[in-house]
Amino acid sequence: MVNRPASTVHNGSGAVPASMNQIGVSNKLIMEAPGVDLSPYNKILVGAVLDLFEGKPSLKHLSLWNPDATFIDPITTAQGYNRYAAQWYGLAQVLSPVEIQSHEVISAGNPIEVKLHNRYTFPSINKPQDIHSVVRIWLDDHGKIDRVEDRWDGELPEGALSEAVFWLANAVMRMMRRLLDAAFRVYCSAAWWLPPIVAFRKVLAMTMPVIVKVPKNEEEDIKMKAIREGGFENKKDR
Repeated sequence: MVNRPASTVHNGSGAVPASMNQIGVSNKLIMEAPGVDLSPYNKILVGAVLDLFEGKPSLKHLSLWNPDATFIDPITTAQGYNRYAAQWYGLAQVLSPVEIQSHEVISAGNPIEVKLHNRYTFPSINKPQDIHSVVRIWLDDHGKIDRVEDRWDGELPEGALSEAVFWLANAVMRMMRRLLDAAFRVYCSAAWWLPPIVAFRKVLAMTMPVIVKVPKNEEEDIKMKAIREGGFENKKDR
């Protein structure tokens, strides 16, 4: 496990800010399972990653990542700053709002493991969709995030997708939802090894930097954050 002091961490490019306030972390309260004890610095990293999953990216959050780091989930494999940054900013721009329902750190090793229950809203349907997953966070020798895996457990409760697709009688809907849930679980498992799906994830990762705007500096980052938050408030008022 990589343990770093809560003041600063040094790498080849200099000191990395190491307080939640310096990074602008919103998820400051980190829930740990019994027997799990994260170092103060690793709590900052987990809080910053939770912010990203909640659609709250910033350049300061991404400063905690290795430029060559990799982000993987059943949909994408994004290696390198341009690709993983586009994934996080794309999440903030496309699926909003995103609300973490619960989290629990279940391992303080390397990788750090976090059980996550997240709720996304699909704009086209405007209904929430819950995803339960285990997030694994690897750190490099300098204490920076080197790899993040978001492993969905495939749970697909009644929600936007099922209600939009299966509009038949209640009995039929219940049966179809069970089938869809099973198919979704199979996809989540196969997404890690089935060649066509692996290829699709890599293509999507290459496409995202082209269609998603990532800020070039902190001033632009602040403006984009204000626009996102303004959009969220307008949606809540409707």
